[in-house]
Amino acid sequence: MKLESLKDLYVEQLQDLYSAETQITEALPQMAEAATSPKLKKAFTVHLEETKGQVERLQKIFDALGSTSKGKKCKGMEGLLKEGIEMIKEDAEPAVKDAGLIAAAQRVEHYEMAGYGTVRAYAELLKYTDAVKLLEQTLKQEEATDEKLTTIAENEINIDAE
Repeated sequence: MKLESLKDLYVEQLQDLYSAETQITEALPQMAEAATSPKLKKAFTVHLEETKGQVERLQKIFDALGSTSKGKKCKGMEGLLKEGIEMIKEDAEPAVKDAGLIAAAQRVEHYEMAGYGTVRAYAELLKYTDAVKLLEQTLKQEEATDEKLTTIAENEINIDAE
C-alpha cells in the first residue's frame, strides 16, 4: 500500500502495533514460565492479560476506521522477542536470568511506548478522539508495566543477581 497521507501512515503504524502485540501474546507465557521470581512471573502473567485487552482496543480502532488489522509482520518486535527467547535459553543463575528477562521485557515496553505515543499523536491530529482515548489507555498500561518491572528489578532481582 502506498502511503499518501497521515491517515495511511496511521493505519500502517497501527497494523505494526497489532502485529507486535500479537507476537507479545505468544512470548509472554514463555517468559513467565522461565522466570523464577514469583513477582516477575505474576508481572508477566498480568501483562499478558493486559496485552490481550490492548489487541482488542486496536481492533476497535480498526473497526471504526473500516480498516483491517492485517499488515506486515513487525520486524522490530520480532527481533526484540528473539532476544528475550535467547535469554530464556541462557545457562544462568536464576536471579541473573530473571534480571535478563526484565531487561528484555523493558526493551519491548519502550518499543511499544514509542509506537503508541506516535499513533496517539497522529490520532489527535486526525481528530479521532475515541482512538486517542483507547491509545492513551494502552500507553498508560505500558508505562505502568515498565515501572513495575523497574521496581521488581531494583528491589529484588538485581540485588539477588549481584
